[in-house]
Amino acid sequence: MTSHSTSRRTVLFAAAALTTAGCGSDGGGDGGDGGTTAGTPEAPDAPDSPDAPESPEGDGEALARTSEIPVGGGTVFAEEKVVVTQPTAGEFKAFSAVCTHQGCLVNKVADGTIDCPCHGSKFRVADGSVVTGPATRPLPAEQIIVSGETISLA
Repeated sequence: MTSHSTSRRTVLFAAAALTTAGCGSDGGGDGGDGGTTAGTPEAPDAPDSPDAPESPEGDGEALARTSEIPVGGGTVFAEEKVVVTQPTAGEFKAFSAVCTHQGCLVNKVADGTIDCPCHGSKFRVADGSVVTGPATRPLPAEQIIVSGETISLA
């Protein structure tokens, strides 16, 4: 019985460690500029396909087309654990989708805030700063590249 109990504690401890690893900031997430990287004018536009956008050569994983991110709102990409916002027309920001309170993933962007379903924390789409707690730290900025109509992870 002791080995079962020890094994269970080890598994629970490991799960807790993995869960809390995403709770903190990487030190670079001060909620500053949101990590937008402007595209270069000579970068090619993505093809006009209704399918998922292609990433320009050399860039990171393509997330979306610029037209898919609503002005004043944003979109959560749960698989990539990133949220992309467009606070004002043509201005794109990206933040970690991992809430700084207890590591839950935010699940929606509405009324100018990025919302966490677990405990109700809300963050501003413009800079990731806390609007409503219990979170006390902003969402860390993520780097993206906007090239033509494509938004990619940097």
